[in-house]
Amino acid sequence: MSHKYSGGCDHIHTHSSNDPIDNHTCHCSVCKGVTGQDTTHVVFFNHNDLVVDDVSKLNRQPFNASNPNGPLELCTCAECGTPIMLDDKESRIRVIVPNLMGYSTDDLPATYHAFFDPASGVTKPSDGRPVFAGLRPEFVWPTPA
Repeated sequence: MSHKYSGGCDHIHTHSSNDPIDNHTCHCSVCKGVTGQDTTHVVFFNHNDLVVDDVSKLNRQPFNASNPNGPLELCTCAECGTPIMLDDKESRIRVIVPNLMGYSTDDLPATYHAFFDPASGVTKPSDGRPVFAGLRPEFVWPTPA
């Protein structure tokens, strides 16, 4: 069966037939620390919209080492170690980083910049997309699934 969006690795697959609820370029220190990238293209799906073919094949670890009891867990393939998604223990969202999790970045373009901090010394993005200190102001966290 074909899905609108799909990713994963050779051992575990994720997909969604629904559009994401948020899609941004993240500038936060947690994403920088986890991905090693200066900025991270992040896509949020409603929790039940991003389907995992076999969750038993996932290893889970805290996404934010400074907040190990936080809601997000980094899920990697137990066989090859590929990052698969971030899972929300509160069942609100599932998150993918397209360039690291097997998705097409062209199919899921970021619409704004999130968690930009001018005090970081980094030049403010000037690509025409809005820049915010957090998530876009109209973003509403979904009700847990």
